[in-house]
Amino acid sequence: MLPSISIVTINWNSGHQLRECLEAIVLSTHNEFTLDKVIIVDNASIDRSLDGLEQLDLPLHIIRNSVNQGFGAACNQGAALSDADYLLFLNPDTRVAADSIDRAACFMDKSWAQKVGVVGIQLVDERGKIQRSCARFPNSTNLWCSILGIDKLVKSPLTSYMMTEWGHDRTQRVDHVMGAFYLIRGDLYTSLQGFDENFFVYFEDLDLSYRVHQAGWSSHYLADTRCFHKGGGTSEQIKATRLFYSQRSRILYGYKHFNWFQATAIAVATLTIEPLTRIGFALLKFSPTQATETIQGYLKIFRNLPAIYKSIGS
Repeated sequence: MLPSISIVTINWNSGHQLRECLEAIVLSTHNEFTLDKVIIVDNASIDRSLDGLEQLDLPLHIIRNSVNQGFGAACNQGAALSDADYLLFLNPDTRVAADSIDRAACFMDKSWAQKVGVVGIQLVDERGKIQRSCARFPNSTNLWCSILGIDKLVKSPLTSYMMTEWGHDRTQRVDHVMGAFYLIRGDLYTSLQGFDENFFVYFEDLDLSYRVHQAGWSSHYLADTRCFHKGGGTSEQIKATRLFYSQRSRILYGYKHFNWFQATAIAVATLTIEPLTRIGFALLKFSPTQATETIQGYLKIFRNLPAIYKSIGS
């Protein structure tokens, strides 16, 4: 019997991208799996991106949230509707190739891969250029390099948790695959209680991958099939807010997975040193807009510090 897959996509004002994502699923082959459900969780979109989706030839289920619940919480909402063997979390700014899901499902179903918990595939941009999307688990060294901007100057496994020094041109085991295409065993997801909803957006998939690893499972990246990924998605519209959520999630990740001293040092440096580093790089690039967005993002972080630390204590 073929394994079943439920696809979960989180929508927030994705416009035409959501329909294009779903249309690619319609055209994909289903030789290695059965498609159980395609679940759209809409986080209070106002752009009519849901209009007409019911006309697509898909087992579609739509959850409409009245407020933006955040990415992790919305993923958990969608996953709660599924009892499939696998869950595929798929960004609305992606378009799978005809064999993308088939090849990922086939890999997971191999007898020797029964301790593989998560699979991702090669992501490419509009020009077909491979995106370097895999990551190592963050540690205090590479986070400090990010804070100081060293990772922008030196591409090395020591300076960045993103695997930018590797061409992503071969299949291999990795710590983490990007959540744009994130296939996970359904029972494993349930046993780990899904995404940590304290992460509104960013780091929630990295946190889940780390817990997958802690539970004795592995993550693999497949280079023999690919998926278009625009990147940035709707967060391009709100760069200052994107910076706020990214830095907020980094602070939360540190307190969750590092000791108190390391986490506090990273949090303090994130709030004091990194704004200056980011503004400096923006000015070197003659980008006052980027500098302004950085200032706006950090002002939002400072205003929300009490709520951030309340989340840490909860």
